[in-house]
Amino acid sequence: MSNMTTQHNDSLLRFMTCGSVDDGKSTLIGRLLFDTKTILADTLTQMTRTSEKRGLTAVDLSLLTDGLQAEREQGITIDVAYRYFSTGTRKYIIADAPGHEQYTRNMVTAASTANLAIILIDARRGVLTQTRRHSYLAHLVGIPHIVVAVNKMDLVNYDQAIYDKICADYLAFANEIGLAQSKVAAGHDISFIPMSALNGDMLVDRLDNMPWYTGNTMIEILEATPPAHSEHAEPFRFPVQFVCRPHASDNHDLHDFRGFMGRIESGEITVGDAVTVLPNGYQSKVKAIQLGDEQLQSATTEQSVTLLLEDEIDTSRGDMIVKTAEANEPVKQIDAFVCWLSETPMSTARTYVIRHTTRESKAKVSAIHYKVDVNTLEEQASVDLKMNDIARITFKLAQPLMIDSYSINRATGAFIVIDESTNNTVGAGMIV
Repeated sequence: MSNMTTQHNDSLLRFMTCGSVDDGKSTLIGRLLFDTKTILADTLTQMTRTSEKRGLTAVDLSLLTDGLQAEREQGITIDVAYRYFSTGTRKYIIADAPGHEQYTRNMVTAASTANLAIILIDARRGVLTQTRRHSYLAHLVGIPHIVVAVNKMDLVNYDQAIYDKICADYLAFANEIGLAQSKVAAGHDISFIPMSALNGDMLVDRLDNMPWYTGNTMIEILEATPPAHSEHAEPFRFPVQFVCRPHASDNHDLHDFRGFMGRIESGEITVGDAVTVLPNGYQSKVKAIQLGDEQLQSATTEQSVTLLLEDEIDTSRGDMIVKTAEANEPVKQIDAFVCWLSETPMSTARTYVIRHTTRESKAKVSAIHYKVDVNTLEEQASVDLKMNDIARITFKLAQPLMIDSYSINRATGAFIVIDESTNNTVGAGMIV
């Protein structure tokens, strides 16, 4: 199991594709899967049949990601489609996010776990409102690596001048929203690539149509992107999921066993490290780290482990174990950007539940500072939030939470808002 975890950390890249309607997102993914030999023979046969039915001469690779029948019939993407592929050196999970404004919540959900975003731009149309919206959302959810893919170069005769102008336009806009010099600790890096998803130029194979472009192909960019959590030192954060107290009276070794089980959301821990349990502030040292039956000397991000401490301290689900030197003061008020997911508008009169890692707290909306118009990126005064709205909000909490800023830590800087009466998830928040 520990070997699997190590391989997972070294080689998995989660990325998403976004762009305007008909920019070729689904074709791009289909081409990547096709050129990396990931499509199964029976899938290819089915796609060939559907393509012939539509009167197409070549296989329509976009059919591979549009899983819902409604999507295939209309030729658009509605839901987030996840696809998996591997190149032998690395595993990938792709999220294909819908381009329409009414699916903003779907895109925010897909983007929250991605480490790289491919933003497609149609070479004939240049930077559009949707390009700006998706770039803003990628920036908001802290995706560190942005690849601007200027697609359909075959339809503009592979003209370098058109590509150069789109790159310049995009960079000017990226500076405007702070994407190019972001406050995210890792920083954002933006790469540009000209390509034709339909013909396969610059995806896996370079082909000969753009000798003027000497940069990396799409697959080379993906292969070289650093894994999540590897680019800068992160504080140790371990939300306790379960306290393990075996009651087997016949085994005296287990009689005093008290293990804290959970998943390391960020950072690493070593036996002997001084730790603090928040929000109560108790301090101790790590006596042992267990992964299944295995004893570890140290453990790192995304490993699910059991921690044993030297002292008997009162700890339960929802507490957060941190290194003493990296502890933050728990807070009872949070300021955050919230994407509203529910068809029922947000009400300042209601009490909501905020779930942050493994802890929950009742919360009231104390202020809606402004709503962001996702098309113009203007800040507007607002008294409520409707579905797909994004706003900056302050919540007052009943229970203290140990939080980080989302730009520093995407795991402990994020939360969801739950409606008490229906138990539905109604909002997703990123802590400022």
